[in-house]
Amino acid sequence: MTNSRLQSTVQLYNLHPPLDNFRREVLQGLMQSPKSISPKFLYDKRGAELFDAICELDEYYLTRTEISILQAHAPEIAAYLNQKVLLEFGSGSSQKVRILLDATPDLSTYVALDISKQHLQESCENLVAAYPKLNAIAVCADYTQPLELPNIPAIQQKNRVGFFPGSTIGNLEPEEAVQFLNSAADLLGSGGGLLIGVDLQKSAAILEPAYDDAQGISAAFALNLLTRINRELDADFDLNQFKYSATYNQSAGRIEMYIVSLIAQTLSLDGIEIQFQSGERLRTEYSYKYSIPQFQALAALAGFRAQQVWTDPENLFSLHYLQLS
Repeated sequence: MTNSRLQSTVQLYNLHPPLDNFRREVLQGLMQSPKSISPKFLYDKRGAELFDAICELDEYYLTRTEISILQAHAPEIAAYLNQKVLLEFGSGSSQKVRILLDATPDLSTYVALDISKQHLQESCENLVAAYPKLNAIAVCADYTQPLELPNIPAIQQKNRVGFFPGSTIGNLEPEEAVQFLNSAADLLGSGGGLLIGVDLQKSAAILEPAYDDAQGISAAFALNLLTRINRELDADFDLNQFKYSATYNQSAGRIEMYIVSLIAQTLSLDGIEIQFQSGERLRTEYSYKYSIPQFQALAALAGFRAQQVWTDPENLFSLHYLQLS
């Protein structure tokens, strides 16, 4: 673990998994059948930039809808955050947390957790420039795995509230979502809370364009994973021999995102041969969609009690405040 000062009011704790973890998980995913790689590896610096661009698309309703909910209900939400430490899982560009900070001027300590170190640094630096009184702590870590925070005095004595926007919980299989919520409960502690965005069930006509946009930015985001593997793991993926696919599986209640091989091909990754058949799919993401009762039942399995839920007028998206005993 390393601790450094980004600016006078930002601390960085680097708990990023070593490169060997990336290599091991990618190889395991490519050697199994069907092939899959965790979506957490989509977010190198370029991937994070592409995802920010996706969030600006007309088709991608999730970001603007969640922001509208946060803005409409900021005073109510702020009541749950006063005198607390706020921990954001997957801080991204920090656009949404600014709404919470504006509504909660007494919130003095913010902890950002993200696996993309460079993106995390930049977003925290921008945040403290806008909120100079904020005690901002950046923790570069894989927050999808059980995580123990460093011994940071500023966060030891206050109740903690987690913030997990963007419906990222939907990227996890339901049993994985419960595991994450259990880990979050351990991190937040007794009396803690969790403010979490959850995408609601809706038609394929709305969902599929949101995950496969006309400009091809979603495709570039997915295929950037192959570019990252080429760069960091000495692989030889030819991106011209792959395409991106996103479809809604209604029976499973999820969008399924794949990189599809256009031909039968043999690739090399760090000297290890990887076979692809023509039409074979590499899963990069699932995105589960829930009804409000479905998600509340899922959260209850991890000990969270549903306290409040907010939605938009069209019932596209939901924002939940969950409480621990």
